Amino acid sequence: MGDYHFVYKDVEGASTQWDDIQRKLGNLPPKPPAFKPPPFTPADDEASLPKDKSWLDRKTEDELEDLEDDADLDDDRFLEEYRKKRLAELREAAKVAKFGSIIPISGSDFVREVSQAPSDVWVVVLLYKEGIAECGVLMQCLEELATRYPATKFCKIISTDCIPNYPDRNLPTLLVYNSGAVKANYVGLHQFGRRCTPEGVALVLCQSDPVLNDGQTGSDPSSKAVIDGVRKRFLEKIVTEHEDNDDGSSSD
Repeated sequence: MGDYHFVYKDVEGASTQWDDIQRKLGNLPPKPPAFKPPPFTPADDEASLPKDKSWLDRKTEDELEDLEDDADLDDDRFLEEYRKKRLAELREAAKVAKFGSIIPISGSDFVREVSQAPSDVWVVVLLYKEGIAECGVLMQCLEELATRYPATKFCKIISTDCIPNYPDRNLPTLLVYNSGAVKANYVGLHQFGRRCTPEGVALVLCQSDPVLNDGQTGSDPSSKAVIDGVRKRFLEKIVTEHEDNDDGSSSD
């Protein structure tokens, strides 16, 4: 015989007279408020948004190129000039951010990746071997610098792949290239001070040449401008660490 038992469920928020009496006596919890959906707000129509600087700033490079024939912009000389300026900025940023990490290379890659690099690109090459602690310390510093200075090319190569029979006692070794020529070399971790830090390595690399390029230096790519930028970052880092330490001590 079929089971005809069912549970009756009233409309959400509904209440019986008996329930109301019990709530007054405190035998039942207060009646929950009836569900009310949030008001519907339609999304802004792209075509209805005001065409100003902020509107152009939200556009990608492809979208800015598509606006070249926009009749509304043709009528507004300022917006059209700003569109061209913004497009040039995006293209320049894409061109500058070429690298951003350490590129592993082999002996057969060296000429193509290092010697034949464009003349406006400085190349920093780390000669290393796995298992040598000093190589790991310098590698960590270079990884941070590669992120900070994406227009400088950082490469790493196992020492004996680059120079056969290169002695381990000379590791780590840094080679700095520009226009196909060696501009500097640093043998051993001691070249970067007693405590090797990304800032210390950056200052050594830029002693005589503007090796590090973050793509934001603008019209002054000199070694002094780069060193000033490194020092500024170093001071900001010290201040941040000091503030973090103060926060930690105050919470104890």
